[in-house]
Amino acid sequence: MNSTANIAATGGNMEAFSQELAVKIGKERLITDSLRRLAYGTDASFYRLTPQLVVKVANEEQLVHCLLLADRHNVPVTFRAAGTSLSGQAVTDSVLLLLDGWKEHEILDSGQQIRLQPGIIGASANRYLAPYQRKIGPDPASINAAKIGGIAANNASGMCCGTKDNSYHTLRHARVVFADGSVLDSADEASRKNFQDSHPTLLQGLTDLRNEMLANSALADKIRHKYRLKNTTGYGLNALLDFEDPIDILCHLLIGSEGSLAFISDITYATVEDPPFKATALVFFNEVKPTCEAVTALKSAPVMAVELIDRRGLASVQDKPGIPSLIRELPSNAAALLVEVQAMNEEDLEQKRQAVEAVLNNFEMVTPVNFETDPIKCAQLWTVRKGLFPALGAMRETGTTVIIEDIAFPIEDLADGVTKLQRLFDQLGFEDALIFGHALEGNLHFVFSQDMGNKESVEQYRALMDAVAQLVAVEYGGSLKAEHGTGRNMAPFVELEWGADGYGLMKQIKQLFDPKNLLNPGVIINDDPEAHLKNLKPLPKVDPLVDKCIECGFCEPTCASRDITLTPRQRITSSREIARLTETKESPDLLKELQSSYDYMGDDTCAACGLCAGACPVGINTGDLTRKHRSEKYAPYTKRADWAVKNFGTITKTTQIMLNLADKAHAVAGPNVLAKTSQAATKISGGKLPTWHPYMPGPARNKLVQSTTAAKATDNKVVYYSSCAARTMGPARGDNESRSLADVNLSLLNKAGFEVIIPENLGAHCCGLPFKSKGFADQAQAKAESLADVLWDKTEGGRIPIFCDTSPCTLRLQEALAEHDKKMTFYDSVVFIHDFVLPKLDITKERTPVAVHITCSATKMGIDSKFVALAEACSEKVLIPEEITCCGFAGDRGFTHPELNASALSTLKTQVFNAGCQEGFSNSRSCEIGLSLHSDMHYRGIAYLVDRVSRTKPITAESNSTEAAEHSGASS
Repeated sequence: MNSTANIAATGGNMEAFSQELAVKIGKERLITDSLRRLAYGTDASFYRLTPQLVVKVANEEQLVHCLLLADRHNVPVTFRAAGTSLSGQAVTDSVLLLLDGWKEHEILDSGQQIRLQPGIIGASANRYLAPYQRKIGPDPASINAAKIGGIAANNASGMCCGTKDNSYHTLRHARVVFADGSVLDSADEASRKNFQDSHPTLLQGLTDLRNEMLANSALADKIRHKYRLKNTTGYGLNALLDFEDPIDILCHLLIGSEGSLAFISDITYATVEDPPFKATALVFFNEVKPTCEAVTALKSAPVMAVELIDRRGLASVQDKPGIPSLIRELPSNAAALLVEVQAMNEEDLEQKRQAVEAVLNNFEMVTPVNFETDPIKCAQLWTVRKGLFPALGAMRETGTTVIIEDIAFPIEDLADGVTKLQRLFDQLGFEDALIFGHALEGNLHFVFSQDMGNKESVEQYRALMDAVAQLVAVEYGGSLKAEHGTGRNMAPFVELEWGADGYGLMKQIKQLFDPKNLLNPGVIINDDPEAHLKNLKPLPKVDPLVDKCIECGFCEPTCASRDITLTPRQRITSSREIARLTETKESPDLLKELQSSYDYMGDDTCAACGLCAGACPVGINTGDLTRKHRSEKYAPYTKRADWAVKNFGTITKTTQIMLNLADKAHAVAGPNVLAKTSQAATKISGGKLPTWHPYMPGPARNKLVQSTTAAKATDNKVVYYSSCAARTMGPARGDNESRSLADVNLSLLNKAGFEVIIPENLGAHCCGLPFKSKGFADQAQAKAESLADVLWDKTEGGRIPIFCDTSPCTLRLQEALAEHDKKMTFYDSVVFIHDFVLPKLDITKERTPVAVHITCSATKMGIDSKFVALAEACSEKVLIPEEITCCGFAGDRGFTHPELNASALSTLKTQVFNAGCQEGFSNSRSCEIGLSLHSDMHYRGIAYLVDRVSRTKPITAESNSTEAAEHSGASS
């Protein structure tokens, strides 16, 4: 069967499968509601299938249960990692097995090898290896989101990977779960022996296929030719050529098999060097043909990467940072090469750079070669290259689909192939199609937008794919899929590329591993010649805030709600389906269900932190969409918001009174009684009253008054704006630090010799963030501008810098007052302490490990590196917990939806315990409440740590005289 649309046709019984599975692994792991089935079933491709059931699989034991029951009830299953795949290999209308966790790893042989579970993100694996100056070989553009399971299953490569460092060539061992539930660990001799005894037919069948291939010299030669190129079309037949042991053949066949043969539950890679010295150049040519000829010449040069970008591709990124202005003046047939050399030392880097320049100087270039060695400038160039695919996605007409294809020509035919490919685009009317790719391997991507909602456009796409298949696979003997995997997209063309003999071997391989065709059916092996034209994803208009989303999934690792409800991609997917059903008026009951579910899963549990925008290649902030929804939802409460704006001082005083009462109740009744009473109150109030816990803050008892804290006026003046959160919420009872954050900051600033100016009537002022998060944009702006009027006077017309003690408020003021006519300089406390306070202090580092949480706002302001540097200046051991981005407290969400905070910080306690941390530091008082609760230790502002380890350093006359200039000229 090539489709799972009718499970009954396979004799499958979904109901029995679901019922038995719920008993085996728990009903809570089975996702059956319409919203999440739709959302979780979406990947980065332009195909859409909605699974009937999504199962969150936490470990190998649960996976074995799933496969045994699938086999018993003839139910097809598809494995899913990050869903960044582009060819439709991670979608299904049957059962989707979603990895939940699977993040164990082990460094082996001093970093020469690494063992990884499939749930680990590729970039995380490289972070583990960084201390050894090693990395995994595959380096796809999606490495910050793609998971190891998908990287291996698709044999993903990338910019520097080439053909020798991909998963196939760096695989050392694999642990595999088969369709019948059996397990093989190729690193374990006992497991290999047991598998040989239990699966002789499979292993003998692989040996027979190898012999059949070797007896067919024409096919063997074709395999050799195909794999000197990048090639992921069909199954990896090179495994039959490269290995004799059937278990080695088996393991290597799984690489690139897209989960259609078995599941890799654990993989051991040989790692590759990650040279610390790099030089990158963007080289321009007037014509594409000499550009390609230069690529061929560079094949023998000491280059790590050579990326081709055609003229249309250059036009799509010409306004990006780091791109020379001359790009606008290039002729219509121009092209560029992004070239990188790498080395373990500067001398070797220089020799390689000169060697590459010598090759390129044989060609006519627009300007001389200019290698950049500044890491920031090099990163800018690579960011531009990696953003080519989404750049077109951002420029496309709303409602159209952005499609990326992935081919490889023999390197000697690259110039002719590119020329003919461009001619095809013109002939068939694909005017926006652009070409880029890993030219050193003859690997090219071409991208275009297409309206797949009408028959004429689909037929135009069919004509293009037929023509491309003939050009690449037949005329030049190239690869129709070089690194993106076959998927549904290229399955109808596998036989065209490989011929009847090669395709016949692949069908036999599928039969040996999966005789019932239950593992990802329809992918790679598919007899439907029109499979690539079916189940196309609709992309209706939703809102200009998100309409440019291409559903790539790059945003997902940053999202606080990714493990509990929806991610930004999934929110947009769901919103699109709601918009489509609203417009078409079909399935009104389904529409009502989706809308009802979205209120909680889409809006209520969105932290709206905006970290998704930083990861999104086109800068979409899905939090803006959430705030827009909230503004509509809370519109009836506008008068209450207006009242709160005018009576903010009363609100803060009331908050302090309530915190004081709770603190006294804690002291009198004890934590157990108070917690139980609070839980009952939360239940009775329908969740409107927050549940008290021992890390709830007490009232802030600070000495902020309208005055200066230094008796003698100096040039070292700073205005201190303390946020409403810091002014009202002090340390929790039981914390060994009883001072308020304001008192600690005043202590630090005084140590450094600053005259601190405190604005009057602070309790009545706010940056407006609480209003903005609820969608009250006008009220939020009013509060920010009212505060600006007060600060303007205290800063002497913007001359004196402003010290802000809470990072979300710093960012809010920077953004809200960016266009204000009263220009002032707002410093986050981290930046001000790092830049101006720390140099004036003597520090005695502590040896006890400390944890640091970098807030979303700190990340968005780009001050995370200074945050880490400040902590490292004070402590010899600083832990930045892995894969914890936004903490999910999100202002008051931690009170109203504590499950969001708990999910976002679910791994925190284990990490801080394993690191031996006894306290943590951040720069947002509300975030610190949740961090304390879920780490079971106190988190405080970073100023507490700096103040504790510091004493005043004598200030020289020279440094004192330059202070004012430094303050007024710098910016956070």
